Amino acid sequence: MARQLVGRLVSLIPILFGVSVVVFLLVRLIPGDPVVALLGMEATPEAVAALRARYALDDPWAVQYLAWMKNLLTGDFGRSVQSGREVLPLLMGALLPTLWLALAATLVSLLIAIPTGVIAATRRDTAADAFASLLSLFGLSMPSFWIGVLLILLFSIHLPLLPASGYVAPGEDLGRFLTHLVLPAITLGTALAAAIMRMTRSTMLEVLQADYVRTARAKGLPHRTVIWKHAYRNAQIPIITLIGIQFGQVLGGVVITETIFSWPGIGKLTVDAIFARDYPVVQGAVLLTAGLFVFINLVTDIVYTIVDPRLRLS
Repeated sequence: MARQLVGRLVSLIPILFGVSVVVFLLVRLIPGDPVVALLGMEATPEAVAALRARYALDDPWAVQYLAWMKNLLTGDFGRSVQSGREVLPLLMGALLPTLWLALAATLVSLLIAIPTGVIAATRRDTAADAFASLLSLFGLSMPSFWIGVLLILLFSIHLPLLPASGYVAPGEDLGRFLTHLVLPAITLGTALAAAIMRMTRSTMLEVLQADYVRTARAKGLPHRTVIWKHAYRNAQIPIITLIGIQFGQVLGGVVITETIFSWPGIGKLTVDAIFARDYPVVQGAVLLTAGLFVFINLVTDIVYTIVDPRLRLS
């Protein structure tokens, strides 16, 4: 097991290296000049040249990349062209709200998807199964931004129960933090729940046909024990895989939700940096998100061995 983990950690190095090359090149292919975006169209040539020299933007791309990588190895992500602040504190400040949102959305999706998927599988071809399928179809077909707008109209305007936007750190006021978290978490969690519910249903249908499930029923075990202890426990591997993938996608794909609800996360920071042509912030944000995605895949593999000890021997 330890050998496998070391091998996976070593394999992260070429992946992150490839991501760094791609993001470095793509950022520089974005139309526009970050210096002009910062100083404005009426800036003097001397001011533009001075700022470009300050951030080494006139150097060849290879030189810029090597300098960037050298700084990264020492923990220096550079400075924002737009604000002049260090990039790493900016990213860390935006990452925590995104993590809170991703965790809350995943929790919402599991609370909806797991019971619904199990009920749909155990009551196949019934009204409950049809309702679950309709619910999953709704979640898959409805864009997240549309769900967010509907939730704002209902719970913030017609029924002014929850705030429509903003963020309060949990350390400042836990109650206000939770009230601001509810709507964006439901918006993201609804879309995640649809895919997890369908995976849970299909996996459970397959497991319920296994011999050990029929044996458990033949022994006279309670229905709840057969379903949750025997069937669902052995159906968790593909579900965990999907949850891990979706959690990583949420970290890198919450741009629309964070924009709608003015949630100061990594997605909103990245979009603002792209519009400002802020190369260091965009590069750091994408590289950090990619690193988290790969790390989550590694954690998912570790969870496999906890759920199914047989995988420790493979």
